[in-house]
Amino acid sequence: MCCFAQPVVEVTDTNLFARMKDSQTQLLAYQMKFSSKTPNAMILPLPVNTSASEDSVRFISLKGYDNFFEDLNNGFPQPPPPARSRGKLREDLAVDSQLIVHEVGDFAASFVPSIKDFSRLDPQFVIPKKSWDKIPLYADYGFAVFQLKKLRGTTHPMAFEFKTRLKDQIFFPTVHIHDGEVHQRELFDHTLYLQNASLDEKAGRYLSPRAIDRKTGFVRSQKKAAAFCDIQKSAGLVKADQLVHRIQMRGRHRNTDVIASLNRGPFRFSRASIAPSWSLTPLAAGLAGVAWLFGRREKLQKGE
Repeated sequence: MCCFAQPVVEVTDTNLFARMKDSQTQLLAYQMKFSSKTPNAMILPLPVNTSASEDSVRFISLKGYDNFFEDLNNGFPQPPPPARSRGKLREDLAVDSQLIVHEVGDFAASFVPSIKDFSRLDPQFVIPKKSWDKIPLYADYGFAVFQLKKLRGTTHPMAFEFKTRLKDQIFFPTVHIHDGEVHQRELFDHTLYLQNASLDEKAGRYLSPRAIDRKTGFVRSQKKAAAFCDIQKSAGLVKADQLVHRIQMRGRHRNTDVIASLNRGPFRFSRASIAPSWSLTPLAAGLAGVAWLFGRREKLQKGE
């Protein structure tokens, strides 16, 4: 979810990677290019178990692997033109006590188990619960909060694992909140990567970086991940002996999170998390509080 505490000038080239570590734990990595005029924080709502606690999320540093998504993309090379036509290929579909603050590479990160726990990020500031009560979509979600330590550029990937409530589904946080409001449609510039053994079993042969497999709904990588990804640097995110599956979302689309159902035939974008049309002015105030909260933390550490 591109959900920022303060307005952003621009967000582009967003990449996400997801894999189920086990039946209850999902891995997620997120990277984007952004520009902001003021210090900012990004918040990722997560469908954690309803009994979530601080250890429901484990942050993973990918500071030493800035080109993680570049390597994933290398798994989808453009093959030379065939000697004769194979027919028209289907193209990619053009298609949101105190808590511990973790130093995760270039980020200061915290996991907030529930809306009411936002007050625990810092005793100097409490985000009013009534601000969040007006946003029922994420009423029982947890939240991964990342303070961005620079105002522009491409971040190294943010990565973590979390205890998920979803069964046989993988969650991609893609809902946009950039200006304090949720719009029904938004401009997407997203590439989603996924690993899953069941998709490997269904997938046919590799044809091109834009040829969607009809049995999976994704483009499969040409080779298994070990051939193009630094498995050691990926800190356990990537399985060496599995393919990587990819889908691209480009252009203006409905403003939803993406949920990949793994055992229901070809992947289709989930519409279960359609963003509401209400104004998020109370949310904007709450998110601004998060940004202030991290700023206050830095000043306290410096003795200001």
